Amino acid sequence: MSRLLTILLGSAALLATSAHAADTPVSKQDRALHESVLTLDTHLDTPEHFARKGWSMVDRHDVKVDGTQVDLPRMNAGGLDGGFFAIYTAQGALTAEGYRFARDFALERATEIREMVAAHPDKFELAYTADDAARINKAGKKFVFQSIENSWPMGEDLTLMQTFYATGVRLAGPVHFRNNQFADSSTDKPIWHGFSPLGLRWLAEANRLGIVIDVSHASDDVVDQAVALSKVPIIASHSGAKAIYDHPRNLDDGRLKKIADAGGVICINSVYLKDTPTSPERKAAFQALGKVPDSETASEAEIVAFLKKKAEIDAKYPPVRASFEDFMASLLHTLKVVGPEHVGVGADWDGGGGVIGFEDVADLPKVTARLKAAGYTDADVAAIWGGNVLRVVRQAQDYAAKQTAAK
Repeated sequence: MSRLLTILLGSAALLATSAHAADTPVSKQDRALHESVLTLDTHLDTPEHFARKGWSMVDRHDVKVDGTQVDLPRMNAGGLDGGFFAIYTAQGALTAEGYRFARDFALERATEIREMVAAHPDKFELAYTADDAARINKAGKKFVFQSIENSWPMGEDLTLMQTFYATGVRLAGPVHFRNNQFADSSTDKPIWHGFSPLGLRWLAEANRLGIVIDVSHASDDVVDQAVALSKVPIIASHSGAKAIYDHPRNLDDGRLKKIADAGGVICINSVYLKDTPTSPERKAAFQALGKVPDSETASEAEIVAFLKKKAEIDAKYPPVRASFEDFMASLLHTLKVVGPEHVGVGADWDGGGGVIGFEDVADLPKVTARLKAAGYTDADVAAIWGGNVLRVVRQAQDYAAKQTAAK
């Protein structure tokens, strides 16, 4: 099933026509600071759209028209220098057939990412090391790291992690919404009570290669075990503060501290920020609307027509949505708990993220303005927007290099 289904019908309700909260003012000084720091997002689901008929990463799109939140013009407008583009595979059967399907799907998605970059070599470049990000940015291009959201495609053959590493993957999460062969999910009933035996080997192999471990979507037990067993700091690429909204996908203060105390980084998303109930009328209207067009097989006209009908439902039965204030509450709370050296941003763009007043990557300077208003220094802002994550990437790669040299 296309990730577009999640985006269109999920709790984020991106195309809502409800009134926006007052915009956060961004001064010239705030904007200048934002442009001066290296800015990245740790979880971009935009590769979902790379095979979409008639859609191009270098054209400007509108979230209200086609449901997308990231493209080159909006990256420029929001001062986003790059990030981790996700190879996402929705969880399926833990069988030989399921593993083959997932492997092929994920490798195709990795190819689509590389093909997008290759098609625009003057605008994008693949990043493989922490230092690549600054070099590519200095050259006036956007840097493209790759990440794996859900390691199900590796099946029971961990040599595939080496294959994905060769394609450019530098961040990987073991699990998604359902348990798999590697670990328990935060949104499923535990079967392993953390990592499986194979999952422990997965963790060790990630360390060996220099792939950063991502615990977003993983159960609390997995988080605890990853912190305890990983030889290098870990990242939560798109999570939130449970103290702000009590949801299994969010992290309690104890685990925020645990990740930070081990040198890791928690990157705050714009999902799971408040209750967003769906009215019976809205649910019935969507059932009557019918099947969501698949983004990889439907024409762009079919997708846009569907979104237009969806917008009519949104106008008649407005969804309950979180706001930019809710996102900032999660970010500021996490900063208060762990400090600016251990926080980043992974808003889950094109994967269900987006809230009132924070609809796409063009809105990113608002975060810098709010951080400055909250008293954070320019150095803090630089760390939050990219420095912290790149530090962990560098630590993971340094550890891997030392292991190789020691052999």
